[in-house]
Amino acid sequence: MSIRRDIRPLDPMESPRFTQISTFGRLPHDQDLSDIEVAFLGIPFDDGTTFRTGARMGPAAVRENSRLLRPYNMFVESSPFDQFNVVDYGDVNVIPGSFMHTAEAISETLGAVVDQGVIPLICGGDHSITLPVLRELSRVHGGINLIHFDSHFDFWDSYWGQKYTHGTWLRRSLEENLLGTVAQAGIRGPQFTPDDLQYSAHQNITLQTIKDFHVKGVEGAMDTILQAIPPDGPLYVSWDIDVVDPAYAMATGTPEVGGLTSWQALECIRALVGRRLVGMDIVEVSPPYDGPGAITSLLAANLFFEGLSVMAKNHANGILAYPRQN
Repeated sequence: MSIRRDIRPLDPMESPRFTQISTFGRLPHDQDLSDIEVAFLGIPFDDGTTFRTGARMGPAAVRENSRLLRPYNMFVESSPFDQFNVVDYGDVNVIPGSFMHTAEAISETLGAVVDQGVIPLICGGDHSITLPVLRELSRVHGGINLIHFDSHFDFWDSYWGQKYTHGTWLRRSLEENLLGTVAQAGIRGPQFTPDDLQYSAHQNITLQTIKDFHVKGVEGAMDTILQAIPPDGPLYVSWDIDVVDPAYAMATGTPEVGGLTSWQALECIRALVGRRLVGMDIVEVSPPYDGPGAITSLLAANLFFEGLSVMAKNHANGILAYPRQN
């Protein structure tokens, strides 16, 4: 019987934060998952974008801006690295110019992760990558309950005749019967026609627009969402960084004004304590459009830490992503 490793981020008192190669949270880059509970995985693909590109650089920027993360979350009251062994698994070897071949690569790489009972933290890349991610998770968990944070619906049928883009992945996921209950959060911005607003209702999607968040507050809007999500089922969170206002997250391909603040975004993730999170992605971080402080990548890194903290607290309370976890 092998001895379980005690995996931790680099100690900044021994190795200053500006030293060593960039991995998420200064964790080991390792693909040995034999005693790992959570793996950070980059998917640097942005050929599904319909406006500004650059999200292929997202995983590298999020890693670089995760150097300052510390191991205790006082708002969630969670020490995730005490609860979990976490590694940076590296990136999927995407195929630029081909969504189909990249989707196959995602399935192959992610399949090896989830088949070992490891929870994925996935950094895009554009939002098209969520479709093959959900294919693998649904294969393991069955129908996935989804909370989709975004400024856009992402259920258009096609762009320029193309069925697989960052604006069509949710419709494809529903057509492939990958999902259970779906909620959308933070939707805003102009639509093409009034008919765009009807698809959510036809699919029984719980919708909380950005107005709901601003009028009811994060707690009220998240309560509405969580009342619709079965409490014990597998839950996946897909987070498009453009749900956050460009004043706080300017580095994205399709920015829309009037979004969440960075504080509200953190509070949305914290509201998921007690839910069976089986994975999370953050997509559409496009570093070429970021400011000098890399505030968008910094926010994404911290949102991942909040998600990890929630997962660890849930695990400590007996809410397991995989029944075989112990």
